[in-house]
Amino acid sequence: MQAVIHGIKNCDTMKKTFAWFEGAGVAYRFHDYKKSAIDTATLQRWCERLGWEALVNKRGTTWRRLSPEQQTISSEAAAIALMQAHPSLIRRPLIEAATGELVVGLDPERFAAVFAGNKP
Repeated sequence: MQAVIHGIKNCDTMKKTFAWFEGAGVAYRFHDYKKSAIDTATLQRWCERLGWEALVNKRGTTWRRLSPEQQTISSEAAAIALMQAHPSLIRRPLIEAATGELVVGLDPERFAAVFAGNKP
């Protein structure tokens, strides 16, 4: 089974992630959550495993464009609703390994450790 890379296609971090996977010969499927959306169940599962704080990108332009009220996230449900309304708020990449492990962010060393046995 291949890894699933979640993110947005036109992003420098994503381009580096794709390059790493291709260079390492690791099979992957790409899910563009800006074009294909992201369902509530998936976000809930990620939040349960990582916490919503690990998923919300507070350093990007999308976050800075939110109103102060929107930036005040009071619960997991509120974070999920905000990420669904603004998918570019979700940190990227978010990668699901065939083992079920989740990797958030560009981390070539972690990629190598997690995906070394996941070649086609």
